[in-house]
Amino acid sequence: MTRGTERDAERDPTGESWWRSAVIYQVYVRSFADSDGDGVGDLPGIRERLPYLAELGVDALWLTPFYPSPMADFGYDVADHRDVDPLFGTLEDARALIKEAHAHDLRIIVDAVPNHTSDRHPWFQAALADPAAPERARYIFREGRGDGPPNDWESVFDGPAWTRVPDGSWYLHLFDPAQPDLDWENPEVREEFEDVLRFWLDLGVDGFRVDVAHGMVKAPGLPDVGFTAQSEKRRHEDAVLPYFDQDGVHEIHRGFRRVLDSYEGDRVAVAEAQAPTLERLAAYTRPDELHQAFNFHYLKAPWSAAALRDVVENSTTPATWVLSNHDVRRHVTRYGGGETGLRRARAAALLTLALPGSAYVYQGEELGLPEADLPEEVQRDPRRKRGDGRDGCRVPMPWEGTEPPFGFTSGRSWLPQPPGWRDLTVEAESADPGSVLNLYRQALRIRRAHPALDLEWLQGPPGTLVFARGTLGCAVNLGDRTARIAAYGPLLLSSEPIDREGDCLVLPPDTAAWWHRH
Repeated sequence: MTRGTERDAERDPTGESWWRSAVIYQVYVRSFADSDGDGVGDLPGIRERLPYLAELGVDALWLTPFYPSPMADFGYDVADHRDVDPLFGTLEDARALIKEAHAHDLRIIVDAVPNHTSDRHPWFQAALADPAAPERARYIFREGRGDGPPNDWESVFDGPAWTRVPDGSWYLHLFDPAQPDLDWENPEVREEFEDVLRFWLDLGVDGFRVDVAHGMVKAPGLPDVGFTAQSEKRRHEDAVLPYFDQDGVHEIHRGFRRVLDSYEGDRVAVAEAQAPTLERLAAYTRPDELHQAFNFHYLKAPWSAAALRDVVENSTTPATWVLSNHDVRRHVTRYGGGETGLRRARAAALLTLALPGSAYVYQGEELGLPEADLPEEVQRDPRRKRGDGRDGCRVPMPWEGTEPPFGFTSGRSWLPQPPGWRDLTVEAESADPGSVLNLYRQALRIRRAHPALDLEWLQGPPGTLVFARGTLGCAVNLGDRTARIAAYGPLLLSSEPIDREGDCLVLPPDTAAWWHRH
C-alpha cells in the first residue's frame, strides 16, 4: 500500500509498523453522525465528518458493528457478517467510506464479533428448527441437570447463561439470550470466521478489533464456577472463570493472524481481551497472534501516581493505551466529575498521548464529554438490568448549535443529549483556544513531531509522574500539592496554565505539561 506513507514517515522514521504508534479514534456508529434524519448515526454520516477527524490528527478509525442485526445488543448480535444493516447504510456506503477515509490518510478498523451470533442468524434459526441439523453443532447446546441448566454459569448481562428451547435442551449465551455462543471446537465455525475476515479485507479494511477475544473457548466439561456474581468478581477481583481466557483461544488468534498476514499492507488486529493479569494479557500479542490488546488495567487504574506507574511499568509492548470506550463510564466522570474530573481528564490526555505505543480515543473524549445522566425511561442498554447500563457514554456527539440534537441529526436523536452540552460542541470548542478539543489537536500535532521511542523515567517529587520518550518530556502532577519539576527545554503544551521558575515547571494539582527535551 502506498496510502499513508507520507504520514507514516512523519510519525515513525524508524520504519516500524504504523499501528505501533498510531492514535486510533473509536467511532460508535449509532452516535457519531446521522445523515438521513432518523436519529441514528450511519456510515454516510461518518463520511461527512472525515475532514474533522483528519484535522483532529488521528491515524485510523475503529468502527463499532454496522452489520445486519436485530439490535438486542446494538449491533453486537450479528445476523449477517458480510453486509450492512439498512439502519446504517449499504455495502456500497461501506466501500465508499473505506475509500474516502484512505484518501484522507485514515485507516479503517472494523469490529469482528466471533464469540456469538444473533439468535436471528440463519445458523441459529436452523439449529432451533431441527435438533439434528448440522447447524446445532456450531453452537453450545447441552442437556440440563434435572429441571435446571447444565451448570452455574452466569450471563455478563444478568441471570443464568443458559436458555431452554422447546425440545428441552439448553443453549449457552454468555451475554444476552439473543446472543448464543458459538462452539469454536467445530471446524466449520473457524472456517466461516476466517472467510468473514477475508471478505472485509478484500473490501479494503486495515484491520479488526476482535470483540470478546478472551471468549470462544470454554473449559473441558463446562465445570461449575462455584460462586455467584461472577462478572462482578471478574471485573473487580480478576477471578478466573472457566469460560473466559482459556488457553485454547490462542490457537484461534493464530488462525486470524495467518489470514491477516496473507494480505499485502500492514493489516492489524487488536484484542478486546479481559485477562486476570498483565502477563496473561501479553499472551494475546505474541508474535504469531494479534498485534495489540487493549490495556484495561490502565483504564481501570485510579487517579494515583503509584497506581498508574505500576501499570505502565508492567505493561508489555506493543503497548496500547485507552481511557474510555463505549462500555465504560467516561473518564471525566470516573475521575471525579465536574471541574475536578475535567482537569484530571485534560491531564490524563497528555499522560496517555505521551506514553510510547498506540492510543485509542473514544469519540467525544476530545470534547471533554462527561457521562450523561439519563432517566430510566430513555435508557436502552440490556445491561442496565444489573445496574451498570452503558447508555450514558453512548449519547450522540454534539457538533454545533445551542440546542439538542446539536447537529447530530435533523430529527430526534436515539438517546437524548443534555442541554448543558451547548458549550461542548465541536463548533463551540473550535472557537475556544483553551478548549479540550484544541488541547487534543495540539497534542496530536506535537506527538507526531516526536518519534515514539522507549520510555525513560525522570526524577520528580512524590505524587508525580515524570518521564521522557526521546525528545518529548512529560510531567503529570496527580497529587494534592503544587509540584516543581525540572524541565531542561522549552515548554510545548500544558493541560492548564502553568508558571516557570528557572529550569522548573510549576504544576498545580491535576495538571500535566510537555516540554522539548534536548
